[in-house]
Amino acid sequence: MHNYPGIIERYRKFLPVDDNTPVISLNEGSTPLIKSVYLSDRYDCELYYKFEGLNPTGSFKDRGMTLAISKAKEEGAKAVMCASTGNTSASAAAYARRGDMRCIVVIPDGKIALGKLAQAMMHGAEVLAISGNFDDALDVVKHITSNYEIALVNSINPFRIEGQKTGAFEICDWLGDAPDLLYIPVGNAGNITSYWKGFKEYRKKNISKSLPKMMGWQAEGSAPIVRGMIIEKPETIATAIRIGNPARWKEAELAANDSGGKIDMVSDEEIIKAYKILALNEGIFCEPASAACVAGLIKSAKEDPKKIKSKQIVCILTGHGLKDPDTAIANSPEIIRVNKDYEQIKKVLNL
Repeated sequence: MHNYPGIIERYRKFLPVDDNTPVISLNEGSTPLIKSVYLSDRYDCELYYKFEGLNPTGSFKDRGMTLAISKAKEEGAKAVMCASTGNTSASAAAYARRGDMRCIVVIPDGKIALGKLAQAMMHGAEVLAISGNFDDALDVVKHITSNYEIALVNSINPFRIEGQKTGAFEICDWLGDAPDLLYIPVGNAGNITSYWKGFKEYRKKNISKSLPKMMGWQAEGSAPIVRGMIIEKPETIATAIRIGNPARWKEAELAANDSGGKIDMVSDEEIIKAYKILALNEGIFCEPASAACVAGLIKSAKEDPKKIKSKQIVCILTGHGLKDPDTAIANSPEIIRVNKDYEQIKKVLNL
């Protein structure tokens, strides 16, 4: 019988845990690095997709959450709380339930994909919908967790960053070294911060020899880092990165600058185009926010093909497409309704 442990057991020596830490895990991590069959050929590069949508709750958040919940449990917390645009709430609720803890989620009302909200509710989370955006929700969470014995498990929790850095470890383990370029969506900016930390730690330990250029991508209507200003009312179809004041803003800029990369933005139209390319040409169904980094790759190739030609590149696909079924349905052909009439079916299918 094969045993595939979660990231705490796999990377214990790199994480702030000891024998007293109760490991709350759903065997997260070990997500595949899928080689591109379409864009690699189109742009003459060696492209891979790190499909984080195959984590237990369908997003990369599980990497940080297993550690955040385990440490909260170790410290005696009976309840956890987070603000969320979706994926964090689903992950926090699942791991809290696994650890027999109460979970409270604050979401921006009407600004969350139903697939994600359904997960949190099924796991028994107490969901509060606030009139405002993600940043308003996070303000509420900061206030409550500062005044009551409830653990905050958003990405400002340092243990989230520690868990999420394991994605970089897995890429190096798979490829034998860090890639030349890492393309990654940027919302609250915890993930780009985490990956950069992971790559640096692996090189420091001489497990890998090189560091990638970190290429972060925001949505145009929600691009505070690119614009250099807080966006009071961020808007984008990519709900997971609809954040106007990222908690890890400075760290994200540092990761991009130190690595020789950059943080840029793409339009919703470019995101949906990449979202469809992944589904129709690569066979990968990710959520719209994930496609932002692929849209960024396509934009880079248009601006200067030489920058990606012959390069080894990894795109981080942060969440599964089933997280946001409404967007998928809205961007697909209509269902063809027919009778049980073989002639009609033959005609419809051009047989």
